[in-house]
Amino acid sequence: MPEGLIELVERLLVKRVTDGIALARKSGKAVAGYEKVKGWLLIEEARVLVQASDGSERGKSKLSSPPGKGTFIGCLTASEIGLAFGREHVIHAALASGGLTKRVVEDAAKLGALREESGDYPRKGRTSHER
Repeated sequence: MPEGLIELVERLLVKRVTDGIALARKSGKAVAGYEKVKGWLLIEEARVLVQASDGSERGKSKLSSPPGKGTFIGCLTASEIGLAFGREHVIHAALASGGLTKRVVEDAAKLGALREESGDYPRKGRTSHER
């Protein structure tokens, strides 16, 4: 295997996931911030809960992902999620249902599995397939 291939694939997956979240945000299908995410969860607008892997466990435990499979993404850092929202750091985000959300969840699952397999990623949170 060529040297640096895993890192390249990881970078490309991060870009694909964050670009997907950014597109969802631009189309009104994604929000960021604790209060906005909490509101979407309460009115059942949120299909997927996104939480930063490097966010505090205490803060993240205050929100629960919607019921069902593939409703949680936890493999991105706060700065990676922030890229999608034009901010420096984002701990909590939510995605509404739709085809784009399905693709983001699938890509995030691949990224989470890659980061688990490589074992060199400092995660505090759960990956997308652990909830």
